[in-house]
Amino acid sequence: MTIRVSRFAPTCLASLLAVFALGSAQADEVQVAVAANFTAPIQAIAADFEKDTGHKLVAAYGATGQFYTQIKNGAPFDVLLSADDSTPQKLESEGDTVKGSRFTYAIGTLALWSAKDGYVDAKGKVLSDNKYQHLSIANPKAAPYGLAATQVLAKLGLTDKVKGKIVEGQNITQAYQFVSTGNAQIGFVALSQIYKDGKVTSGSAWIVPADMHDPIKQDAVILNKGKDNPAAKALVAYLKGPKAAAVIKSYGYQL
Repeated sequence: MTIRVSRFAPTCLASLLAVFALGSAQADEVQVAVAANFTAPIQAIAADFEKDTGHKLVAAYGATGQFYTQIKNGAPFDVLLSADDSTPQKLESEGDTVKGSRFTYAIGTLALWSAKDGYVDAKGKVLSDNKYQHLSIANPKAAPYGLAATQVLAKLGLTDKVKGKIVEGQNITQAYQFVSTGNAQIGFVALSQIYKDGKVTSGSAWIVPADMHDPIKQDAVILNKGKDNPAAKALVAYLKGPKAAAVIKSYGYQL
């Protein structure tokens, strides 16, 4: 192959190299451990974040308790988007985070959901009717939404009554999957999994009042690995901005 070089080529080449060098200098990748309940919002935010900043967000999804163990064992995450506030606080106290980087990015909402239209009433009376075979919840030891579900059951006096009907997912995604596949008739899920732009997108649901369980404050924090990563700092700043806030609210979270 023959390449013809015009008398303008050196200047053009120098300009192109300068552009590429600038792009390389400014564009970085941030590895983020994301609580499973925040999967849909962060996917929407990631697209805007990459377009607006040039940085790339690479996410892993799972239970917050499992992420804690992975981080303590050296997992290469720059940022944690937790499903609670206690795990980031604990990591902070143990010296695993960048000082001053922790903040609450969302307050979660719990919902009782069925994949069937009309199965769950607006006040959740289906729980006490006890006509279902299985009730899905996330592991309360690893997932804050699972813990919140057990608090709701206790408040309603149903803990012992439903004990034999509970099927437990490792995280809130699996709890949702048990219901969506019909393996459980109802289940406690994150509202964000079934909600968009002011309405439940499928099936039927009871949006659990916030005073029936401890607040699900979801904190973000930059981990030590992300200390010198511009993309990690950019992501935290972006999550505090109006564009991300609009996305977060559209999935039923409070700010």
